Amino acid sequence: MTTPNNGDTVSIDYIIKKTDGTVVGNTSEAGPQDVQLGENQIFPQVEQALTGMSVGDEQSVTVPADNAFGQRRDDMIVDLPREQLPAEPAPQPGMQLQAQGPNGQPIVLTILEVGEQTVKADGNHPLAGEDITFDVTLREIKQAA
Repeated sequence: MTTPNNGDTVSIDYIIKKTDGTVVGNTSEAGPQDVQLGENQIFPQVEQALTGMSVGDEQSVTVPADNAFGQRRDDMIVDLPREQLPAEPAPQPGMQLQAQGPNGQPIVLTILEVGEQTVKADGNHPLAGEDITFDVTLREIKQAA
């Protein structure tokens, strides 16, 4: 029975679900995804589970919110002056904008409300505050050279 090691690339299928069972991601359309173990390409809890699996094994791994996308933060909800936004397309709730964070890193903002003078936007990741579960299947191990 062969299991993957650090440096190996594994091919996996997965379904990602929120605690309530809502599916928020999967490989059903794109096909199996390759992950190089030890390169921080996937959550550590999932990587750890993969290192104990053999080809064909399936496992469910829960990643707590604090180790996934963090807790929701009220300070990530901001009011933006409408004149700072492009005129077209007109801002609508649910629309996403890209902005620059204080450190220069890109932040995706989701518009919550549109007012006459301002737009309320949320910079939290959509899965912030959520524990997520990966139902992962190991499809292939490509051993490091």
